[in-house]
Amino acid sequence: MAWSQNSPEYAKLIETGRPPNIRKLFPNSKALIVSGKVIDRALKSQGRAMTISANGRNHLIIRGVLAAAQKAEAAVLIEIAKSEGGAKFYCATSYWNLARQVDALINEMGLTIPVAIHADHYGIKNDQDLETARTEVPSMFEAGITSIAIDASHLPDDKNLLASLAINPYIPKWAGLECEVGEIKGDIGLSTPEDALFLVQGLNAHDIHPDWIALNNGTTHGIQASATGIHVDLTAQIHEAIKPYGLSGAQHGTSGNSSDRLREIARRTHTTKANVATALQMVSWGVKIDDYGNAELDESGGFVKVPGRGMSEELWAELLANGQAQKLKAGDYKKFNLEYENKFLGQAREYRERMAGDVADFVYNLLTNVFSAQGSAQPAYEALMKAGSYDLGQKAGRLEDPADWTPEKIVQKAAALSGDKGPGGNFDD
Repeated sequence: MAWSQNSPEYAKLIETGRPPNIRKLFPNSKALIVSGKVIDRALKSQGRAMTISANGRNHLIIRGVLAAAQKAEAAVLIEIAKSEGGAKFYCATSYWNLARQVDALINEMGLTIPVAIHADHYGIKNDQDLETARTEVPSMFEAGITSIAIDASHLPDDKNLLASLAINPYIPKWAGLECEVGEIKGDIGLSTPEDALFLVQGLNAHDIHPDWIALNNGTTHGIQASATGIHVDLTAQIHEAIKPYGLSGAQHGTSGNSSDRLREIARRTHTTKANVATALQMVSWGVKIDDYGNAELDESGGFVKVPGRGMSEELWAELLANGQAQKLKAGDYKKFNLEYENKFLGQAREYRERMAGDVADFVYNLLTNVFSAQGSAQPAYEALMKAGSYDLGQKAGRLEDPADWTPEKIVQKAAALSGDKGPGGNFDD
């Protein structure tokens, strides 16, 4: 069971289990904010289970997710993506304030579950992005990030690997690290074992050992246009191919997949982290969703608000009218997160509690009935106690010869890769 904040065991974890940036930012805190490595190890130890990496597009989502995690005694990640909370943004939540929100809520609510602060989809699409990252990535860790997904998947294979190598010196060794191969864009340009091995082996040769790999395994971001969803067999095949290198799977685009499909991912693959974004936004707003996490639309293509759920009916009417006046498509309503954050927080208590409570109910069901993540706080505690440190180290050693992975040989190896990547795109969230 989850410990009390006043227990001596928990006090020891606060002293030894929090990374240096968190201890410096929050010296008097009782929030167990940890490296993403801790969350991965906990779910890996649990076996046939994954946990939520919850996208905190608004503050009330973050509150609801944390409440659900405590109730389920589950280790979780709270995240925001570059397009949502980077230098260009459409959410009030950002890379630079996410840790402060989480820390404040955990202390306010008296929670004890371990939580990682994840910078999702830190995209590198060109040389300028890479140059900016040399300053921006350190600033994010100084602001409390404890885990990061470097996403150069929009680039060709060789440049994806080279960009990932170039930015790695700016990421603390203790931090959770995710790499990505294949843009997340549905059935177009599906990832292959060869694609994944190229990236993983190239990183391994340079003594870089990511905790997770994200694939294009059939899903998309946002409101889904297809019910095809995750290719479980393909995912399992790729995970088996890279198994010697110690990576777990990071499943993106979970909205748009049924509960049964997500259970199958947890049961049959090495996935420990499942990103959930759009569904949490819709639930917090009070929009009706189906078992796939998709918003249900009426005959005219508009959202269906559930009476007595989410934001107040008056605020919903205003938001909806605003969207209709701008002739927004359903997928573009996410842009309202920034404009309406203070309006969400300025509602009467009953509506704020309703928004957070609806998220808590939704996430608790995911954690306990779909992801099998309940009780995963305990193996996280145990991993930290065994290590006696915030740094759990790497899951695998170096297996590849650096001489085989020079920049010149990386370009040569990439040219030999076959497979249709499909058209390029901009799939940030």
